[in-house]
Amino acid sequence: MKSITTLLAAGSLLLATACATATAEPDETSVKRHKTPGSDFPILMAVEVPADATLVYLSGTVPQRINPDAEEGTPAEYGDTKAQTETTLKAIEAKLESLDLSMSDVIKMQVYLVAPEGSDSMDFAGFMEGYVQFFGTEEQPNLPTRSVFEVAGLAHPDWVVEIEVAAVR
Repeated sequence: MKSITTLLAAGSLLLATACATATAEPDETSVKRHKTPGSDFPILMAVEVPADATLVYLSGTVPQRINPDAEEGTPAEYGDTKAQTETTLKAIEAKLESLDLSMSDVIKMQVYLVAPEGSDSMDFAGFMEGYVQFFGTEEQPNLPTRSVFEVAGLAHPDWVVEIEVAAVR
């Protein structure tokens, strides 16, 4: 009888350990977002994507005209960096929705910024003002990994923003 009791106790211990280990292990079927330690900057340090997920890459998306009455080739046509970031991210949002995805599914972003006319460098602050309206908000708290590059120019001389994203389904 003692050996049966010992065997049952050992079996219970193994089962309890297995259950604790199973619940302690991360869910291998979900995206894991790793915040940057000690930082509240609204990007992630890393994202892990499970092998069975589908990655969706959007081509570069550019600003939309905000003032159709503006003279063509003037900054008023597409707006400043903040306005261009906002219209570009709205266009990305629409593209994602057409694919049954949302901004919360974005895991990686590459941003290309041109120095506005008369400026020595890109307007990173203007970009950030537009960006934080779409990422890290109460309504949409998910953040992507992100790189921002200053480039000499884009396909249209009045564009100062182009953004590529990758999303996961």
